[in-house]
Amino acid sequence: MIQKTDNEDLFKLVTEKSSLKNEVYNNTLAAFDLVKDVIHNLSKQYEKYEDKSGNELSTKFEAKNVGKFELDLKFGGDILLFMMHSNVFEFPRTHDVMHTSYIKEDSNRSYCGVINIYNFIADSFKYNRVNDVGYLIGRIFINKENHYFIEGKRELGFLYNNFGKNKLTHESLETIIVAAIKYTTNFDLLTPPYDQMKFVAVNEIKSTLDSISVKTGKRLGFKFQADEGE
Repeated sequence: MIQKTDNEDLFKLVTEKSSLKNEVYNNTLAAFDLVKDVIHNLSKQYEKYEDKSGNELSTKFEAKNVGKFELDLKFGGDILLFMMHSNVFEFPRTHDVMHTSYIKEDSNRSYCGVINIYNFIADSFKYNRVNDVGYLIGRIFINKENHYFIEGKRELGFLYNNFGKNKLTHESLETIIVAAIKYTTNFDLLTPPYDQMKFVAVNEIKSTLDSISVKTGKRLGFKFQADEGE
């Protein structure tokens, strides 16, 4: 007679892991709702700034909700795309954050939701230039305790050691988003190398200039010392 296996430990593991991931997901979704709130508030502030100037300014702050997990912010010639991933992730064992005392005290703190911040050229969407490239300039990780840290370029790069101290709030998200806008504004479109552009196919020339399928990106084909290690 085969003895029944007691699966209580298995069921406990499944329920605990599911509960943990659900808690992280809810924190991340709440954070993304705060991102939307911060951006819409910035848009309203810009409208007041425009009214105060007495002129209709050519540069607009235009926020657009694109479904539950995406928000686009257009300003000048740029778009910042904020996208929440619907899944929860754990960091690889080799990641620096796994060596912090905060994670070593409780390994479940390493499970995080993520909000990605991408920078695209606005004309890429306006003229449907599907070959153009965007850049991931930062990503916000949020855990079960609503603590966060950022991986990103320059102004957006925070230390992993702050993970155990930084609590995600409306104010902290505004600081992050303002930094992302400043970084994007100073991240200029540069002319691609001549050798990269000297050959163009007949079908590309026959297309309209606006939809020509030659890639455009802010740093396409370039490598800068200043970008290394970011």
